[in-house]
Amino acid sequence: MKIISHRGNIRGPISEKENRPSYIDCALGNGYDVEIDIRTVNGELWLGHDEPQYKITHTWLKYRKDYLWIHCKDLETAKQCWKYQSFCHTSDPYTYTSTGKVWLHDISMKIDNNVIIPLISDMDLDKFPIIYNDIFYGICTDYPIII
Repeated sequence: MKIISHRGNIRGPISEKENRPSYIDCALGNGYDVEIDIRTVNGELWLGHDEPQYKITHTWLKYRKDYLWIHCKDLETAKQCWKYQSFCHTSDPYTYTSTGKVWLHDISMKIDNNVIIPLISDMDLDKFPIIYNDIFYGICTDYPIII
């Protein structure tokens, strides 16, 4: 099972560090993949969940591409990042990633070894039976250290 750090968090959410390049690199250095939020502003790539915060380049992405799951926040970003592990969604119960995996938000749906489920909070982790971890492809969470 792949464990994916949500925005670089390892031991719980730290909103002032989320999506910061150095924070992402720390999570990668600890062996986790990382889900990041990217948007395009005037043709430039920016990390940040609700707003552009940290300017990055395609070189930065390419160096880390095998370990990042890119949540594209707008259409232009989706067009630029389709060649990486990327996906787009708003309030959809699921979405396909560019790698063919399904990012599943509604965990009452059928779960198999092709889905990634977001269990962001520690309470989400407590509610979901991790003993079935061989059933799905990955988990995205703010608490990968627990898993």
